[in-house]
Amino acid sequence: MVARAPRKRMYRSMQGRMIDVEKLRAANESVQAVGNMKVNAKGDVLGAGGKVVKPKSEIIQKYYEKPKGMVSDTPRPKFASQPKAVETKAATPKVATPKKVATPKASPKKTVAPKKGIDEALDGLE
Repeated sequence: MVARAPRKRMYRSMQGRMIDVEKLRAANESVQAVGNMKVNAKGDVLGAGGKVVKPKSEIIQKYYEKPKGMVSDTPRPKFASQPKAVETKAATPKVATPKKVATPKASPKKTVAPKKGIDEALDGLE
């Protein structure tokens, strides 16, 4: 078997021009990305004046040092940062009072007017 050379990613634009995406991406690696993240196209963190503060390789290395699902060997202290509750002498338990439910009042019966005309003729048909 003969290994093939990596294929270039060439795209035809709407106007018929051929565009090499990899070449375009490589030419603009150091340009600041659009948005509010302060990174360039490679993913390097940029500081004042567009200088690289932290390269992408350091960010990736730090991310993969400790996997997210890994459990630590030392247990966390229980409620270490919260103040202890102050106990009162004799706390009286609060008794819930039952709520009064409003019963609907009976409405007076409405008198039905006798049907006339077409309504009376169509009453038996369905």
